[in-house]
Amino acid sequence: MTTAIPTDLQDERLRADTGLAGAARASLGRIRDGDLGLLPVIAGLIIIWTIFQILNPVFLSPRNLSDLLMQSAPVGVIALGIVFVLLVGEIDLSVGSISGLSAAIFAVQYVNNGLALPLAILLAVLTGAVIGWVYGQIYNRVGVPSFVISLAGLLGFLGLQLYVLGPDGTINIPFDSPLVLLGQLLYVPDWLAYALAAVTVAVFVVQRVAGARRRRAAGLSAPTIGVIVVQAAILAAVLVAAALYLYQASGVGWMFVFFVALVLVANYALTRTSWGRAFFAVGGNREAARRSGIRVRAIYTSAFIASATLAAVGGLLAAGRLSSAAQSSGAGDVNLNAIAAAVIGGTSLFGGRGSAFSALLGILVISSISSGLTLLNLDSSIRYMVTGAVVLIAVALDALARRSRSSHGRA
Repeated sequence: MTTAIPTDLQDERLRADTGLAGAARASLGRIRDGDLGLLPVIAGLIIIWTIFQILNPVFLSPRNLSDLLMQSAPVGVIALGIVFVLLVGEIDLSVGSISGLSAAIFAVQYVNNGLALPLAILLAVLTGAVIGWVYGQIYNRVGVPSFVISLAGLLGFLGLQLYVLGPDGTINIPFDSPLVLLGQLLYVPDWLAYALAAVTVAVFVVQRVAGARRRRAAGLSAPTIGVIVVQAAILAAVLVAAALYLYQASGVGWMFVFFVALVLVANYALTRTSWGRAFFAVGGNREAARRSGIRVRAIYTSAFIASATLAAVGGLLAAGRLSSAAQSSGAGDVNLNAIAAAVIGGTSLFGGRGSAFSALLGILVISSISSGLTLLNLDSSIRYMVTGAVVLIAVALDALARRSRSSHGRA
């Protein structure tokens, strides 16, 4: 025979479990269960910054960090697209070629043919969306693995990029073009940066409070107001401190702000909409997702469309950053860095686990490694080896975490 627990005692226990101490215990419990979240990449980023700062005091200077943020945006946007396909357990190896093709199409239409800037941008982005849709149809209807589809796309769209650019191979974009200004010269005014920080904290508080109310209404544990206030205070302190430091130099570029805005939109879509939650369901168990009524084929198609479209956007940002579209656009290590950023940031190669913030944190890690080694005058070969080692460590941590979660689940 069981004894009913009084309601007031239940409420007291609930408050104890959801206060600051309860939140700390819950976090430690998730870590013990193998749910590391973004903790490894944040710790890795701190370690990387510490090492490079010791080796070269210029690394953490406001000027270098401001440039680092701007340089990370184009590939970061491409990595954000990779997150979508990884969540459903697939891969897109052609994002570099798609980004280069979109840059070439934009340059030809805007510079050579005199098409209006908005129309040229729209045409380039739509090209990426159409490519993603075609990938989805081939995957769903023919059954060709995404690895093979995107590998063929990598080669085919690289050739199409060279064809579009023509014999000259390079098209320079005017320096007074809004796209070039965005990529090189436009920085957020300091007062607006602080205002954006305040808005970010306010939105965070509103979402957390609303989420806590929904959980309590459903009879689930939820963070208290005290926990939310502490989290908001930490977020505000980090944002204000970063702004104060960066605005000793150029500050924060609008292109990086655009990248962060895309990350926030993607995070909202993945965590607050049924469409986004379906990505995790399909990546976790495709058959179970199908039986629960999720349109699995549509989710795969939308994942490929998101990846290719964001690759096209990233290609446009890269063209603005370099003020040109060339045969080398999207080539080199763009492909690998985009995929590596998503993986390093915590998105699982096995599907079903990840976050839009993986792209942001992952590309910061890769850009930090590149910037630090450049300041040390080390050869690019070292950068490739170091980045490869970091990717291997990230995947190994993910595999160990999966094994830990599996063992706890069986227990």
